[in-house]
Amino acid sequence: MSHRNMSVSIHFLTILVALFIARASCRALLWHPENRTALFVFGDSLFDPGNNNFLNTTSQYQANFYPYGETFFKHPTGRFSDGRIIPDFIAEYAGLPLIPPYLQPGKYEFMGGANFASAGAGALAETHSGFVVDLKSQLRQFEKIEKQLKKNFGDELAAKTISEAVYMFSIGGNDYGSPFFTNSTLFQSHSHEQYVAMVIGNLTSVISGIHSKGGRKFGVNSLGPLGCHPVMRALEGTGACSKELNELVKLHNGALAKALQKLGAKLDGFKYSNCDLFSVVMELIDNPPKYGFKEGKEACCGSGPYRGRTSCGGRRGETEYKLCPNPSEHIYFDSSHPPEKANQYYAELMWSGSINVTGPYNLEELFKPIHRQTKN
Repeated sequence: MSHRNMSVSIHFLTILVALFIARASCRALLWHPENRTALFVFGDSLFDPGNNNFLNTTSQYQANFYPYGETFFKHPTGRFSDGRIIPDFIAEYAGLPLIPPYLQPGKYEFMGGANFASAGAGALAETHSGFVVDLKSQLRQFEKIEKQLKKNFGDELAAKTISEAVYMFSIGGNDYGSPFFTNSTLFQSHSHEQYVAMVIGNLTSVISGIHSKGGRKFGVNSLGPLGCHPVMRALEGTGACSKELNELVKLHNGALAKALQKLGAKLDGFKYSNCDLFSVVMELIDNPPKYGFKEGKEACCGSGPYRGRTSCGGRRGETEYKLCPNPSEHIYFDSSHPPEKANQYYAELMWSGSINVTGPYNLEELFKPIHRQTKN
């Protein structure tokens, strides 16, 4: 080879190497730009952005038909709301794009995180088994993403991403609500305390599993007053809240608070945020005008007493439901899910709420890079 040809070859090789390095650097920057902490979401219909669209399940566990999505998106997305749900707002506050459903077809690097939530899911595998993705199965999906991150970005950057990320949970509502509508032998064969212990045990097991992979920052909300959902008011017949279900929820919330405190003492670097949704939602139900709402008991969309029957729209053009003209006036969009306006209110409290509502950290504090976190 001549000296000139050798020089050209070396020059060409230098350009290729430079391009390769530049591409790798760009991918790294895209994956973890300054102050862009990833968000991973686990849970049920309150957090599901459309994962169940891609499951072979029934329309009971899906919201990919009108009037869901009618306001913000202008089309159904699979979210059980007229518009955005809580994780959408949290992503916005954190400077992230909408977090994609894990099951959505296509090639995704999940650069800002992933959403595994599945409508109808419970902490217990037995809850709606065969129709949804339960919490422990969601953990397995997360473990696949962890491996994918290592493959795409290397062990060091993947580990940094996992450790800096925030992990949000909305789980338990179906575990306690479904036995009121189905013949649950698991629920009937245990005391309320034993049943709650199983739910909390599965939840803490998943949190510990994420922690073992490097996760350190968790947003785990208490449950709202499930017994006051329109579907339960309709079931009660009197229009009152279900005392039995709300007592179960209180047991759960108390056990959850204790479990999170124990994890904080046991797990290295564990930080968490727990929003008292029970008190927050009850306040909205009792005093809607104080917070810019008009109706705290009746759903915007549905049929029957309090529009509490589960039918709200339908993919087969069902018409046996009523739809209010302005979802933002209601605390509930359908029989058990909030409209966008209420979701935004809850998200704001989770993000920047004071310690008497959201503590010991709020999500804004958790989203700060670990080396910058301070707590007075």
